[in-house]
Amino acid sequence: MITPGPELRARDIDPGSYINSVLSGIGSGVSSYIASGVPQFFQDFPTGDSVESSLGIGDDDLAAKPTQVLNVPGYANWTDLGWNVRVHGNVFKQPDISQGKVDDLANKFLIDVDINDLPTSQQEQARNLTREIFVVQQGHLNVTINFENDVSVEPDASGGVINAQGGAQSVQLPYETTAQGDFDTFIALRNTSGPNGGYLIRGNETSSIQALNMYANGTDTGNATAYLVPPTGLTIISDIDDILRITKIYVPKEGLLNSFARPFTQWINMPEIYANWSASIPDFHFHYLTTTPEQVTRNYMEFIYKTYPLGSFDTRPLNFSDVSATLQIRRFLLDKIFQTFPQRKFVLMGDTTNSDVMKAYPALAKDYPNQVQCIFLRNTSSTDDADLFPYDTSGFEGLDQKTYMFFNVPDDLRNLDVVGGDCYNTSVVQNVTFGYQGYGFGNSAGRTWFSGSSLLAVVTFWAALVLLTS
Repeated sequence: MITPGPELRARDIDPGSYINSVLSGIGSGVSSYIASGVPQFFQDFPTGDSVESSLGIGDDDLAAKPTQVLNVPGYANWTDLGWNVRVHGNVFKQPDISQGKVDDLANKFLIDVDINDLPTSQQEQARNLTREIFVVQQGHLNVTINFENDVSVEPDASGGVINAQGGAQSVQLPYETTAQGDFDTFIALRNTSGPNGGYLIRGNETSSIQALNMYANGTDTGNATAYLVPPTGLTIISDIDDILRITKIYVPKEGLLNSFARPFTQWINMPEIYANWSASIPDFHFHYLTTTPEQVTRNYMEFIYKTYPLGSFDTRPLNFSDVSATLQIRRFLLDKIFQTFPQRKFVLMGDTTNSDVMKAYPALAKDYPNQVQCIFLRNTSSTDDADLFPYDTSGFEGLDQKTYMFFNVPDDLRNLDVVGGDCYNTSVVQNVTFGYQGYGFGNSAGRTWFSGSSLLAVVTFWAALVLLTS
């Protein structure tokens, strides 16, 4: 659990006392709020009635708006009863908000930047993302999903994914959406024939990953893909921020601009590493997991599927809304996929700025000792002097060194025998002390806890969050 910040209302903020409260929380140790590494600008978004009331939206105005669905790409496992596919996402309506109001709301997510000072393309992205945040979720609705075997798959480009030759059908989910508009359930697929007489391949008779498209009935927004993953094989579970794309969550102003306004940008040549794995490792299942809230994941999914191999996706549902729950939801989602595929081996990818990753990944290696094949963690502080977050490596004590590696650049991952379980490039110095490391504790020469400017940036960031969520 992380230490909450002072509970202040916007009108009560005194910069001097606020800075003092932050400093007192640091002391000689480390503030758990900072060390969590959670991108705080993605916390506590308004939902449902609070959006309506804050924007002055009437029920009649909202009733006239079309229902939309965020349908998240899911995975399916093979059971004695056939293929069991996970369907998850959110149902919502998007109200009309004037551009002036959108700009006011967008400016609350930015530090020392006015939306009108951004390039035109970045203004539009910030406005679109703000509109995606301020939607009204639709609870207690029935959702029907239409499955179609019409996936477009490029050979050898998606870990051996193939288009399913059967399984087209329409299924109403067994449960209504939650009060926050979420749906998340497994449903059994019937093995119906395809247009050319083909059928779904039984999971115990194939190593290929079959793909079916999923369309939410009654809306043209709820499109996604389901990946039918055999019981055995290799799955990579990959974080996204600061490992697949440049986010800089450890520099608040940059993190906000990179998430709300700037185009998503790949981290160096990481797509090449993933493409090589996709082409060289037969039937490699790619699963992307981010604790970013559902409202802002469309940009994430669009970026991933333009830049990295096809695969299933996990995000944070709205009933996990606060910071402490965010630290728990990653482990919850990781346990779900591990338990869904108890015979598969897993490669875990992340970076040192996320304390939940630093805690969960080595814990999974101990809790599921026969399933964790490799753990790869980007050491962000080794290549970016702006990263002032310390990180805790104590969970790795006792693990076999060849099963994990802290790396600096994507090329450190080349020529590793991932399938054989040799996950350590011996040319990459580790220097793991099994405790807190990084800028905060002097384990790296010349590094100190916080400079005055960086502390001011963090405090400014927190103050902006208080203003935003009050």
